Amino acid sequence: MSEPEPEVHACDAAITLAFSILGKRWNGMILDGLSRGPLSFVALRRAVAGISDAVLSDRLSELAEASLVRRDVDPGPPVAVTYSLTPQGEKLVPVLQQLGLWARENLAVAVQH
Repeated sequence: MSEPEPEVHACDAAITLAFSILGKRWNGMILDGLSRGPLSFVALRRAVAGISDAVLSDRLSELAEASLVRRDVDPGPPVAVTYSLTPQGEKLVPVLQQLGLWARENLAVAVQH
């Protein structure tokens, strides 16, 4: 007689949705960079070391589509574009801070202080 199979716990749909956005490379760092206030594209690229212009542009579009980032255009002259967190994006800031704290405490080998 075989043993009963353990019950499989499916991943929570909300967690799956959250990580479909936050699990993409660079998205968490972009949100963290914007957590201190609005930034221009160039300033944001400097804040997220290593990201290319094309990837930053793609990620900003995705984050805007997910209602986490807002793109504001000041017609100038000169024309100025800034990016900032939406209220939904701002609600993620404490979560990202907690995740960073957890990483510092639990992934000490991989995270530089």
